[in-house]
Amino acid sequence: MNISPSSLFLGLAAFRSQTLASLVGSSAGGKNDASWAAAFQEFSADGPSTSPLSMLTQGSTIKGLAPTGRNLGLFDPESAYKMMSVINNNDVSYKAQFSLLSQMQSAVSQMEGAGQSLGEISGSTSNQTIASQLQNFVGQYNSWIERFTPDVQKGGLLADTQAAQISRYELDQSIKNPFNGAADGVHGMRDLGLTIDPNTRLAALDTGKLDSLLTSNRTGAINALQEFSASFTKSASLLNSEGNFIPNRLNNLDRVIDYFADHKRELQEEFGTGDAARPSGKIAQALAAYQQIYGAGA
Repeated sequence: MNISPSSLFLGLAAFRSQTLASLVGSSAGGKNDASWAAAFQEFSADGPSTSPLSMLTQGSTIKGLAPTGRNLGLFDPESAYKMMSVINNNDVSYKAQFSLLSQMQSAVSQMEGAGQSLGEISGSTSNQTIASQLQNFVGQYNSWIERFTPDVQKGGLLADTQAAQISRYELDQSIKNPFNGAADGVHGMRDLGLTIDPNTRLAALDTGKLDSLLTSNRTGAINALQEFSASFTKSASLLNSEGNFIPNRLNNLDRVIDYFADHKRELQEEFGTGDAARPSGKIAQALAAYQQIYGAGA
């Protein structure tokens, strides 16, 4: 958004409006209209006034918008209109992020179940069954990686979302942990043939290596598997626990989306309608999924 140098007051208001974006990353839970109202209070020597952004009108009365969607009562209606265009785009982007992160939340729950199932392996479980269960785990893990990697990479919808980045990192590190089975001389899942490719982030299972360890140190292999199951399950569970990464981000997105829904008309009266968002690609797909769940008018 470009603010002309001569539009000092509008520049201050635009700077103030950036609180919209910063509040998305806050850790506070629940919608707080008071904090949002404070974000739009004007700067003045005597403190905030009771009329948000009243410095833009310089005392003039807003009589409605022009046919072009501009608020001609503002000092710089064009810059205000551009700022509203940014808000419109953010509204769509936040809904798309909410939809995609909700899908990731469900996928993490599925990975938690996959890790938990490995804990059912015992000394009486056959080598073939152990290999089969580990292959199933690898398949589910790789589906998770392939599904969300494009979204968390640079340019992806969740590229700047800490909850998504940490989710992938934590599950990756759980598999790489070299201390599972250490008491029995095992150096983590890699000794059982389960590894992560450093480039693709995909998991692979060397069944030959697995069979070898089950033959030479069956007790250690089983204990390592059970320890891995417990740690992996706990990591996935914590990511989805109340107040932790994924739920916290979803709550913050939800209150920003609610704020836009509740105050869109007021924002338009102040800044103009702005250009309508025109989502495409991944954003359009995620937005469609959001609207399917919460309604087209959401």
